[in-house]
Amino acid sequence: MKVLFATSELSPWVKTGGLGEVAGTLPAALRALGLDVRVLVPAYPEMLRSFPHAEEIARPHGLGGLLPTPTLRQALAPDGTPLLLVDYPPYFNRPGNPYLGPEGRDWLDNHLRFGLLSRVAAWLGSDANTLAWQAEIIHCNDWQTGLAPAYLRYLPGPRAKSLFTLHNLAFQGLFDHASLFELGLPDGAWHLDGVEYYGFLSFLKAGLQLADAITTVSPSYAREIQTDAEGMGLAGLLRHRSERLSGILNGIDTQAWNPATDPHLFRNYSARNLDAKADNKTGLQRQLGLQQRTDLPLLAVVSRLTEQKGLDLLLEVAPQVLKLPAQLAVLGTGTLALEQAWAALAQRHGGQCTVTVGFNEELAHRIEAGADIFVMPSRFEPCGLNQMYSLRYGTPPVVRATGGLADTVIDAADQKHGNGFVFGPATADALLQALQRATAAWRDPVRWRALQKRGMARDSSWAEAARQYVALYQRV
Repeated sequence: MKVLFATSELSPWVKTGGLGEVAGTLPAALRALGLDVRVLVPAYPEMLRSFPHAEEIARPHGLGGLLPTPTLRQALAPDGTPLLLVDYPPYFNRPGNPYLGPEGRDWLDNHLRFGLLSRVAAWLGSDANTLAWQAEIIHCNDWQTGLAPAYLRYLPGPRAKSLFTLHNLAFQGLFDHASLFELGLPDGAWHLDGVEYYGFLSFLKAGLQLADAITTVSPSYAREIQTDAEGMGLAGLLRHRSERLSGILNGIDTQAWNPATDPHLFRNYSARNLDAKADNKTGLQRQLGLQQRTDLPLLAVVSRLTEQKGLDLLLEVAPQVLKLPAQLAVLGTGTLALEQAWAALAQRHGGQCTVTVGFNEELAHRIEAGADIFVMPSRFEPCGLNQMYSLRYGTPPVVRATGGLADTVIDAADQKHGNGFVFGPATADALLQALQRATAAWRDPVRWRALQKRGMARDSSWAEAARQYVALYQRV
């Protein structure tokens, strides 16, 4: 089966969150099951630097509207996955975040940039394709490729089937009516059953409305987004298409995230020699300027510093957490107000609380290994990856019962299966109570070690998810 995996991000080269991680790992897992999978991604500067010899294989032309003729290049990822790079420098030769300009605002031509990506994906699944390889399934991801099912629907002649994976409903790709012509879509697409959404053209709604199948990245999130409270205006459409909607829990890259072999750690360890984990705590405390104390639990966060991630709730109770007593290490970037508030907290509690604004891959790995407890108080979380990293690293997580967090973390009250701490309401009080339970459990070495080992025994690989995707491709 020939599958085109269309994405706007691809780890490790270009990523802003979970989409990049998924795109960097799922295709290889699908190829391991015998599928012919190729990944379509824009030729961002980092992609061209990493693959300077990517050869030209096609120049898709006549794409309609104001869409230009790009160069399609081919490269091979280190894991053997073929990459197809959409090379059009005026659109993609821009440094930094793939969606935002230097002022932190969306690029004004994002509809054309990602319309071109979607259109080339559809071209690769249509008779217009001039290559010997033609996709049978177009696997689209988030709003940036949401127009591909629309282009497939309105193209003449035979075409590929489409599957649309929703990684985060909050980002919808909304543009004005004039975009319809610019993107080369017919007038008939401007319809309740097409791409129109409350007077806007919505890339996300197009994918949800017109794809042959829809998935999201955890079973719980698939249920939650069909409720008016969490459907972000699209719950009615998702309920209408519920027979085509399923939740498939993400996996993680178990080679990159393996405490036994991770090159970033101060000392490698596994479930069989967990005592070695303590050296990572000491090394992390030293690196971050925390007091090197073994008698205090070290709580940690690696996250976007946003309200969606519940980092305002943690900030509210942080002074009480530090008085438990405990230490706190935070790594992330987000809204300016939260960045500044967290930095001010760290300044007031030097030696006990540290905040690193930005992102550092090596430090993220060291935090997962060196922390005692990982904190993810998200208001909503489609899947989440860090809680799975934490489980694998023997760092029990404290999470809110939402989305993929609820599907992966079992509360320690279940003494047979528990691997973390789960709280319900998105309130500071509920979070504080969960943190108090976690730190109390940490002070019971026998109970804590059992909790760590249950988490480390969980299979977080892509194997099961890949099998579910193959079955879904076959049904489609």
